[in-house]
Amino acid sequence: MTLVLLLVAVAVAGGAVAVALGRIPGGLDEPTTSRPLRALPDGPLAADDLDRVRFSLGLRGYRMDEVDAVLDRVRDEVAERDARLAELEALVRRADPVDPPWREPGATAERAAAGGGS
Repeated sequence: MTLVLLLVAVAVAGGAVAVALGRIPGGLDEPTTSRPLRALPDGPLAADDLDRVRFSLGLRGYRMDEVDAVLDRVRDEVAERDARLAELEALVRRADPVDPPWREPGATAERAAAGGGS
């Protein structure tokens, strides 16, 4: 009888270890939350959008997955804006300093400085 109980205990312990290590498929579903998250809206970001973001509190602070998602999105949008800004700055550097494209056609630097250009 003792031998049977010992074998059952070893089998249960072995099964628990196999499940914990992922050797036996199955287990729990991915965790979900019922707490509302005020995340970033779709489309381009504005400073007000970042002011309205609220994260759910976890056991030891904010929920890391929510914070990571917001930071990833902000990082991507800042990178896009930096690239566009660099592109525009390069266009300005290449432009003719005497007659840049944003002035009236034919306006000279002197006319613009005298207030007669634009």
